[in-house]
Amino acid sequence: MTIEGAQNKKKPFRKITKVRLRNIGLYYLERFESSVQNLREVLKRRVDKYAFENKDFNKAEAYQWIEEVLAEFEKLNYVNDERYAELKVKDYLAAGKPARYIKIKLKAKGIDEKTAQTLLEKQDYDAKTMALRFAKKKKIGPYRFDEAKQKELRQKDMGTLLRAGFDYEIVCDILSQNFEQEEDK
Repeated sequence: MTIEGAQNKKKPFRKITKVRLRNIGLYYLERFESSVQNLREVLKRRVDKYAFENKDFNKAEAYQWIEEVLAEFEKLNYVNDERYAELKVKDYLAAGKPARYIKIKLKAKGIDEKTAQTLLEKQDYDAKTMALRFAKKKKIGPYRFDEAKQKELRQKDMGTLLRAGFDYEIVCDILSQNFEQEEDK
């Protein structure tokens, strides 16, 4: 058999059972912290791949198994939305991400906006501090070393900060300041 022939052969998917779904979920949780909704999507993708290859497979039954596995994992505290959201909020704040960005990312993972807002308030979120951290990290706005470049690229820097999710007033305030020699945070 040639190398080309070996590449064309696909390894068949292993049969999806409730036990297999449980093992897939446990393996995923070994490597990543996850929300319930995110783990549900991971397991559904696996079921969908298998069902695509095996047309006679009952996806509805497999989806029911997923819900049973998720209920078991929640009962055992393997998945906890509150814990997941708290970890993500801390990570995003450390990276200098704005509140809007954090809320959108958490919502995509199945965390409601109220929980995200509560966690942001617990972390003493300050939008201006986050915008400064972001600008310093990207070396834009007041953190450009050449003052002529600061003025020339002001619009571009404004766009970068706005697309990142910071409010217009905060962006204008940040870009009107001069922090190039400051060494804080």
